[in-house]
Amino acid sequence: MRQWSALICLILVFSGPLAWAEDLPLTHNVPVPDFQNRTELPKPYNFDAPPQGMFRSIVLAEGFEEELGFQLTHEIVPVRPTEQFPVGTKPVFIVFELHQHYQSFQVFGLCYPEQVDGLDGHRVIAEDAMYIALEDQTGYLKLFPAQGGWQPGRYKVEIHAGEQVNDMSLMGTMRFTISAAVSRLGPHTFP
Repeated sequence: MRQWSALICLILVFSGPLAWAEDLPLTHNVPVPDFQNRTELPKPYNFDAPPQGMFRSIVLAEGFEEELGFQLTHEIVPVRPTEQFPVGTKPVFIVFELHQHYQSFQVFGLCYPEQVDGLDGHRVIAEDAMYIALEDQTGYLKLFPAQGGWQPGRYKVEIHAGEQVNDMSLMGTMRFTISAAVSRLGPHTFP
């Protein structure tokens, strides 16, 4: 008798959840958007803005310094970050810090005159590339002006990453301005 009562108790305990599962309602012909998590459209990536994604930070600067960083790695840090440079500037530096990456690649910078009198906006006037090894977390690009120096105006630099420059390697665009020399005494002051 005891065995029968134990067997009946086990059957009742284990059959309870099965009975509840059968009572769940089924939905038919429900539209797919009801099951999607995102209700708003994703923000499109802007290739005409400074690069994001694998770049932790990227700035234009007058120079760079190399420091011994955490984990005894060589870190490149910008010196005097700016987007405005005087006419006499020799190179313009682009200093960047990367997120962790699992293979080596190159970072390219192609400089075009965007609003410079007398220069074709579709012709590359300066370029540089840096090989990024697996252990590198920082780097820089060094853009030298054409003969005669930088002319006053606005320039854009396309940043590419990969093994070569092509339409798919574009990561973003940096911009800087070369301003005409201004006298320290002021525009209408005579010495």
